[in-house]
Amino acid sequence: MTQQQSPSRGRGRWAWPLLALALASLAAEPAGAARRFPNIAIITVDTLRLDRLSGYGYERPTSPNVDRLMARGARFTQARVVEPLTTPSLCSMLTSLYPHEHAATRNGLAMRPGLTSLPTILKRRRYQTAAFVGNWTLRDRLSGLGEHFDDYREVFTRKRWLGLFNAEATADDLTAQAVAWLDDLEQPQRAPFLIWVHYVEPHAPYRFHAEHAAALGIDASNGGEASPHERYDTEVAFVDRAIGELLEALRARVPAEDLLIVFVADHGESLGEHGYWGHGRHLYDVTLLVPFAIIWEPRIPPGTVVDALASNLDLGPTILGLLGLPSPESFRGHDWSAVLTSEAGGDGPRRTFHQAHKGAIRGSGGQRARKNGLLEVGMVTPGIKQILNLRRAQRLRRFDLNADPGEVSDLAAGDGELPPALRAWLAEVRAGLETADLLPAPALDEESVEKLKALGYIDD
Repeated sequence: MTQQQSPSRGRGRWAWPLLALALASLAAEPAGAARRFPNIAIITVDTLRLDRLSGYGYERPTSPNVDRLMARGARFTQARVVEPLTTPSLCSMLTSLYPHEHAATRNGLAMRPGLTSLPTILKRRRYQTAAFVGNWTLRDRLSGLGEHFDDYREVFTRKRWLGLFNAEATADDLTAQAVAWLDDLEQPQRAPFLIWVHYVEPHAPYRFHAEHAAALGIDASNGGEASPHERYDTEVAFVDRAIGELLEALRARVPAEDLLIVFVADHGESLGEHGYWGHGRHLYDVTLLVPFAIIWEPRIPPGTVVDALASNLDLGPTILGLLGLPSPESFRGHDWSAVLTSEAGGDGPRRTFHQAHKGAIRGSGGQRARKNGLLEVGMVTPGIKQILNLRRAQRLRRFDLNADPGEVSDLAAGDGELPPALRAWLAEVRAGLETADLLPAPALDEESVEKLKALGYIDD
């Protein structure tokens, strides 16, 4: 809330009447006036590719619940994350800052304390805030996210990773705990809530869910021989079912017009493209491009599609815009609220910027853990992506995303000229990493090192 400045002497005679009017207005507001804001549910899914959702055109019906959800609001087709790694991406989503600004550039590196974020802004508006995370990298001790929520639940109940560690939660675990939290809210509610649930599936190693195989046209009896692609698709169907149960619980408790829902992934996944399995180290669209949808009935017309360039930095500014609240100056994302609440189209930013870092640190990682972890920087303009690989003598690659969505044909081959905007972006990222590395060097406990290694984020 902005503070009013003292009136000048020339207008001093108006001060007391205006003050009296303001006080009378405040006195007339009911005790639950904060309920004019909607409840907000942010649903994020780990390692979810946009092109594996049937709502984005995939031939297998992997996501019926998410498809129905997206159809009731706005769906983005060109939304990319600023970094394809869990902690950096989700910290950017909540703070609307780039990784080199919030400092959580790699899994295991916590972001700066005291940052302004969407949940901290909403807490000042009397929101009750809670987060439910089932990925070990999002532990408060490793990410610094806990301070941004009233209730930060780390749900590590299952030995998902080859039966070795209680390092994750299944989608069912997370949904159950989130629904229990909703049931425990004070009734009648005197303040709206913000709930964030981060699902782990379909993160590797992809489990085979036989109960979903037949509906996807996959042999349910041959799970041991299923390909990684088939296992991945059953994981998507599995988390979709759990999301459906969460959505049903939300709708049973909150009228549609009083519920704003965001659905987005933290990053995608490379399933063998460019000879790479996983995510984090490259800026190809299989890991950058994510599903992103915002639903608020009837404010956002159903079936809205936004084809302009977007970023997960935009989540905070857009939600605040939909609530009629200003974004803080620190927020770097774009506010899409005007586009989403009308049927008229609109252009957003004409380019987005990205960065890739090594997965995680080992032990303390040294005093230059952030700067030494930078692998690539990139820039996307309509139809064109440019990536600068810093491991190969600053090799530049350029792709025509319209003609070559698989990013196979490098148009920059033999052309070493670095675009000025990308050069400036590299300088900004490096300067930010230098500053971030002045923070105290982190130290990972042995348990976290082993679990991050099992997750594939620390190389042997």
